[in-house]
Amino acid sequence: MDVKQPDQHPGQGSAELAVTERTRHRRLREQGSTRTADLDAVLRGGFVCHLGVLVDGTPMVVPTVYGVDFGTRTLYVHGSVASRSIVRAPEAEVCATVTHIDGLVLARSVFEHGVNYRSAMVYGVPRLITDGDELLHGLRVLTEHCAPGQWDYARSPNSKELAATSLLALPLDEASVKTASGPPEDGDGPDGKLGLWAGVVPLHTSFGAPEADPALPAGISTPVHIQALGGGRPGS
Repeated sequence: MDVKQPDQHPGQGSAELAVTERTRHRRLREQGSTRTADLDAVLRGGFVCHLGVLVDGTPMVVPTVYGVDFGTRTLYVHGSVASRSIVRAPEAEVCATVTHIDGLVLARSVFEHGVNYRSAMVYGVPRLITDGDELLHGLRVLTEHCAPGQWDYARSPNSKELAATSLLALPLDEASVKTASGPPEDGDGPDGKLGLWAGVVPLHTSFGAPEADPALPAGISTPVHIQALGGGRPGS
């Protein structure tokens, strides 16, 4: 594999991602980024990824939740169907994709229409976590990534629940990041004189006010950390 070596190894204080044949930006290079900070921002902004994996020889893209340990540069992914495939085919390559849509770009010409977005694709060979301590750590990372403060608030999983849980660990060593933002680009061309409206329709994703379980006994108030989620997700 042709790899362009950065000044420092990713995950060890480097500001740049390594560039490989799979992550090299070939089209719309101006939308690509090799900054580790940009990768981290995309991952922090969500908690659902789509995991591409071969299951019994058939491509499958599995939507699942994830969490990131930025200290160890590890993406933890809830396994389910994908984990069973990894067990049957160790050393199998996967691709985890995270995408945020920020708005529709509506130009004067349909050809110039587009989408403002942020996306990341992480490639690698995941590990199926079998060590009990790492499984607990990974589940904590995943839970705190989705809902900060919830791990210490809720009951911890017991041994039976842990045995029924599959978690994959994927290093953040090989990743591709692309973003697009801004207005349509046809305002300075011939179409700019058509007298048609053009611009961006923003898309915002946020949490609403918490809705209590109908079975909740009276007197149990909404925890502060859950109330905070109702104010919107940072980075979204």
